[in-house]
Amino acid sequence: MSTSDDLVAGLLEIEHHVSGLGWDQPARLFALVPTTELIAAEPQLAQHLTGGTAPRPGHLSAVEQEGFAGGDDLGEALARISWPATVAGVALSLERLFLPGSADTDLPPGPTGDEQARRHPAREEIRVVVGALRGGDSYGVARIRSHPDELLSGSDLVPGLAAALARTLD
Repeated sequence: MSTSDDLVAGLLEIEHHVSGLGWDQPARLFALVPTTELIAAEPQLAQHLTGGTAPRPGHLSAVEQEGFAGGDDLGEALARISWPATVAGVALSLERLFLPGSADTDLPPGPTGDEQARRHPAREEIRVVVGALRGGDSYGVARIRSHPDELLSGSDLVPGLAAALARTLD
């Protein structure tokens, strides 16, 4: 399995975890750590992480960063984060709303427009889970609330967020 496959598998595990919590969740930040290294450092986690079987080489475990507050400026919050070398990657889960097509052309900029978008009858809600690895790989998965059985994915799903996450690994 390639590094990209391991990243995708990790993001799918995170998406499954977060979707089990329901919608209207805050942004959640995860360190992606090689499972073999995590077990070596914390042997008591082996059963929980692998169910008693040996972890596959390259498998990544997601460690949620309690207390992460993305706030109003997610880019600024991410710019203040750096990770130790033991962290192979980082992932972020967040929910946003968007307006399809030209539905947002008449909205004023700023908080007034944001409030109008939240009340707009054509709004859609989306949850994305985006991750980046130290080696440069990045990927994202997304679920639209009105289509809960469909999962969108791709290496260029949310490129700006992937780049911001990658910068936290520098």
